[in-house]
Amino acid sequence: MSRHITSAVSQSFAKFANKKFSKPIQNFVNNSYVNLMGLDMSEFHSPNTYSSLNALFTRKLREDRMYSLDADDFISPCDSLISECGELQEEYALQIKGMRYKSDELLGDNFSQEEKSIVNNGTFVNFYLSPKDYHRYHIPTNLKVIKAVHIPGKFYPVNIPSLKKRVNLFIENERVVLLCETTNKKRFYMVLVSALNVGVMQVSFEPKIKTNADAFNSSVYSYADLHLNKGDDFGCFEMGSTIVILAEKGMLELDIKAGDNVKYSDTIAKII
Repeated sequence: MSRHITSAVSQSFAKFANKKFSKPIQNFVNNSYVNLMGLDMSEFHSPNTYSSLNALFTRKLREDRMYSLDADDFISPCDSLISECGELQEEYALQIKGMRYKSDELLGDNFSQEEKSIVNNGTFVNFYLSPKDYHRYHIPTNLKVIKAVHIPGKFYPVNIPSLKKRVNLFIENERVVLLCETTNKKRFYMVLVSALNVGVMQVSFEPKIKTNADAFNSSVYSYADLHLNKGDDFGCFEMGSTIVILAEKGMLELDIKAGDNVKYSDTIAKII
């Protein structure tokens, strides 16, 4: 078997992004990217401090943001555009208005039908991270990770024009699916979806997950006692991409709508 052409393109871009040029050239590359994409660097170090373009992509905040400590407040895991959100119709969620997909196909074959069906008629949120956004992702509420599944796939772009053109884009792309449980025993999934030029999706608590590698079969990781706290940084996209949240029915009361821009730390829903 051979990798899809989108994987080869992404791997080639990753080689350039990870290359450490001489200081003057690296400064030029970094500053050109900041200016071209319109990055807001006010919460980060100077572009000249990053040793590669990828180091700039995966930059950390100088200081963590303030967020609600109320256990009922569910915060955004990332800086992004809400490309779509709302209620699932049975097992169907929207990729973009007018185009839907089946949640059980997004979650893959390594969860039982019972595990997947908990989100039927539940709530979904699609977070689109553009190349100019902060690329790290955070835990939206105190939780326990029950299972992580890496599903190899393609690397189609996930921007709005692509979402409107390609059916089942999220399902075709490589992804990492996390089954999570809140402190009050509500369950939801966080799905990290790859995109073109995203060579790697880092998952800090599971270093065995290697995305855009020579893997053709899903890998499953189960946990007995993996607890993470609201606001914890648990990894990053190496370039922009998408996070999908699928929550069980009756868990979330959304305070956002499609087209909203949100930042990590914003309260986007109530846990009910």
